[in-house]
Parts: sequence; structure tokens; C-alpha cells
Amino acid sequence: MAKVAWIGLGVMGYPMAGHLLAKGAHELAVYNRTRAKAEAWVTAHGTGTHHATPADAAKNADFVFACVGNDDDLRQVTLGPDGAFSAMRRGAIFIDHTTASADVARELSAAAAERGLGFIDAPVSGGQAGAEAGQLTVMCGGDPTVYRDAEPLILTFAKAARLMGPAGSGQLTKMVNQIAIAGLVQGLSEAIAFAENAGLDVPAVIDTISKGAAQSWQMVNRWETMHARRFDFGFAVDWMRKDLGICLAEARRNGSALPIATTVDGLYAEVQDNGGGRWDTSSLITLLPSPAIQGAKRDPHAK
Repeated sequence: MAKVAWIGLGVMGYPMAGHLLAKGAHELAVYNRTRAKAEAWVTAHGTGTHHATPADAAKNADFVFACVGNDDDLRQVTLGPDGAFSAMRRGAIFIDHTTASADVARELSAAAAERGLGFIDAPVSGGQAGAEAGQLTVMCGGDPTVYRDAEPLILTFAKAARLMGPAGSGQLTKMVNQIAIAGLVQGLSEAIAFAENAGLDVPAVIDTISKGAAQSWQMVNRWETMHARRFDFGFAVDWMRKDLGICLAEARRNGSALPIATTVDGLYAEVQDNGGGRWDTSSLITLLPSPAIQGAKRDPHAK
């Protein structure tokens, strides 16, 4: 049984760590910046230990997982004064599920190697619902031997995991994922608003077209709440803007043109300005005129 540490118990990390404990039967130590959340996790699961610093949690661990906010947070919990890298034993593996830049993944992979540690960048797709159900998709970058050792643990909270290439490849693949989603959500928003304004039976329309080439995960899982203008759940606009910022910065570096992603990023900025930073990303539809539903009961905060 491996000794495992988990750093970061947010809306994703909290259930992911729970699946790892339940399905992997591992000895688990946790750290969270807000101590009360770590204490709550241990209480809820009836086992495990919470620690005051990432280093304390990571000491003697065979595997250390992290799921934090951004590049700076990631550097802090790994390379900071009380960072995990300072306490991890040689041969231990650090698996990072943060959506971050490819540059920081390469930086931390090199820093880990200098200390005799393994490192896998492993951002996830599937959102909070996928984390809670243990049905995430994980895109990984790193050494094949290190990945082979880490994969069984990753699959305790994922339906699929794959090594995409060397360090940074997981983060680059996650960027591809977010670029694709941005365009899909805007297209679906326009389609639903158009159907509303055309006086069509929207449920019947979606039931029909979702059986054809227009079908997507976003359509199947988000059309109903979009039509009802309910967004108080799911992957937040603030997080998507962070991710798209990473995508756009990488595109400038590698010479890619991202006209749709750039446009959608600007639209999400408008949603933020309208107070929707914590709404689900499907809230793009709020920017589109839909006279057909004016006056109807449409509450973005409704459950």
C-alpha cells in the first residue's frame, strides 16, 4: 500500500482525493491552504491526516498529488519554503492535476529531476461533476516509466488517462481541450437562442439534432440549463478565462492563430463584468438577445 499525499482540496481535489482513498486503499495525508477544509476532509472520510504545510504532508510519501489554482500556487506548494519538493524522498513521484502553463510543467519537471523525483503534469477534463463521479479524463506529460507507476492511482478517479509526451505535453493537450470547448459553447449558445427566437420547441429541436452531427457533450449536458438560464454550478467563467489566458499565451509563443478562442475570451470578460464570474461557462448565452423569452422566469442563480 503506497503512502500518498494530496495538496489542494478545492472543488476538484476534494472528491478526487476521496476516490483515491476509497478505491486505492492508500494511506493518505492532505494539505489545504484553508486548514478547515483539510480538517473537514479527514472528518468526512474518517481516516487520513491533515498537515500544516505541503512539506509536512509530502514527507515520506511515495506519491504526492496536487490540484491548486495556477502557476504561482503550484510553484509555492512545490518550491516554496515549505514546499513539497523540500521534503519528498528520492524516487517519489509528484503528479500535478492543476491546469497550468506548459512552461511551469517543464520547470517543475526539471527541478524534480535535480532532486531525484519523478514528475507528471496531468491536467483533467470533466469538471466538478466528473471529479465527484470519478469519471475524469486525464492528459499527462512526463517520463513513460514514471507515468506507468502513477497511472493506477490516477485511474482511481478517472475513466481515462493517457501519456501524451514529455513534460508539458499534458498541459498542451488540456489547452487543445479548452480551445475546442470555447467554440462549442458559443456555437451552442447561438443555436439555442436562435431556436428560441424562431419559436421552435427547443427540447424537441435538441432531441433531434443531438442524434446527428451537431451532438456534443456540451449539448447533451448543458442545453436544458442554458435554455432555463441556470448557471449556478459547473466550471466557472473565472476558471475558463484563466485557462484561455494560458492558451492564448502559448499560441503567441508557437505561432498559432486562435480567432474564435480570442473572441470567446472577450465574451467571457463581458459575463464577468455582468457579475457572472462564478457562473458555469454555458452562461455565454446570457449575452445573446432572445426576445422570445423576455419576461419569462429566468434566474441565473436558480438551482
